[in-house]
Amino acid sequence: MKRILRRLAVILGLTPSLPYAYPAFDVVTDGGSRFHLVGSIHMGSREMAPLPPLLRQRMAQADALIVEVDISQPVRFDVQPADARLTESLSGQEYQQLLKRSRQVGLSEDSLESKPAWHVALMLQAMQAERSGLKSEFGIDYQSILAAREDALSVIELEGAEKQMTLLKRLPAEGLPLLRDTLAHWQDNQRLMLIMVRWWLNEKPQRETLRLPYGMGDDIYRIMITERNRDWAQKLKALPKGDYVVVVGALHLFGEHNLPALLGRAP
Repeated sequence: MKRILRRLAVILGLTPSLPYAYPAFDVVTDGGSRFHLVGSIHMGSREMAPLPPLLRQRMAQADALIVEVDISQPVRFDVQPADARLTESLSGQEYQQLLKRSRQVGLSEDSLESKPAWHVALMLQAMQAERSGLKSEFGIDYQSILAAREDALSVIELEGAEKQMTLLKRLPAEGLPLLRDTLAHWQDNQRLMLIMVRWWLNEKPQRETLRLPYGMGDDIYRIMITERNRDWAQKLKALPKGDYVVVVGALHLFGEHNLPALLGRAP
């Protein structure tokens, strides 16, 4: 069953304000560890650099920075050809929509050939963000990692690139639902990206009646969000008692089975 995710409603001004001028929560676990949980946008605008002074201050006080994967390190993804071609998996109308969006972001039909659906979806999302003026070098996680290196702060990975690749390969139907969602909510997702950028620029949007358009099926939500949050919560609780800054995708901080709640605090 498809959901209409309202999991970032806080960012859109639909629920009580967050305690910071950027999406973040503070959690103290039963074991006494303190976590400053930061909701990252993985690609940002030039105006998003440098990081907010308060975040840099929290990092200066931390024992380590924790991220999903250290994206400052070169990664080579070994993507195997898809079992089924997209011309066979998508309806004729869906495939034409795919070609239309691919042309808009500068991807050729040949570049989609033989790639699994999840890979095509991620390519489209990344190119859409680039066409909106966003770049990975201005993403919050990338900037945080560079800042940690400058401050000689340890960087801990929650997953690493290899595990993320394994995760993507587990998606149902080679990630076809993710690709369909990317196509169906193209304009809405672009709008959401820009709203997230405005949040990080301290331009919190006015209260508005906006239902988040991002649909995600139960299986994909379980794999991409729920299972990962539970795994991360266990890893975070197992760390030595300390003060940590945790930078993960913003969606992990809101909604069902969110990371703050699993650590002991419901946003």
